[in-house]
Amino acid sequence: MSNSPSEDLKGAARRRAFAARKAAKAANPFAAAQARDAFLGHVVVDAKASVVAGYRPIRTELDPTPLMEALHAGGVTLCVPVIEGEGQPLSFREWRPGCAMVEGAFGAEVPADGAWLEPDLLIAPLVAWSRDGWRLGYGGGFYDRTLERLRGQRPTRAVGYAYAAQELQDLPTEPTDQRLDGIVTETGVLTF
Repeated sequence: MSNSPSEDLKGAARRRAFAARKAAKAANPFAAAQARDAFLGHVVVDAKASVVAGYRPIRTELDPTPLMEALHAGGVTLCVPVIEGEGQPLSFREWRPGCAMVEGAFGAEVPADGAWLEPDLLIAPLVAWSRDGWRLGYGGGFYDRTLERLRGQRPTRAVGYAYAAQELQDLPTEPTDQRLDGIVTETGVLTF
């Protein structure tokens, strides 16, 4: 059985973006701090009203830990995604610096316990991004399903968090893909 043209295009885009991400991570050991500073200087977060979903990095993803620690120090309630099953939207468990973590799906750490929360701002990892607001993930559709569900309930923003080198022109998309509201990289912030 052959892949659809969209799957073939996305697979090729992922291969290019994985290589670019790996090279960017190796080239800049300060990228996490630079992205943190870019986010804090440009993305508005209401510490009293917002719940922000970060993530625990896997592979060569840009590490949001410095940003999450800064947001926590500023009084923001944080959570991280938990994959509960294939084809399901993500759930989110409260995260604090130093909380007990266990290995979750795909090797990403998840809190061992804590409250289940609903974020209104998602900091989303990705494989590639485009200047018109599209995000290419790993192919499981978890963030797309989650954003569709959350945005159907109330306003929910999604900000991609990645290296500038992960930008791809003409990123292949599908009708189920959810657009980002912005992208944060080590070089700055773009809003869509």
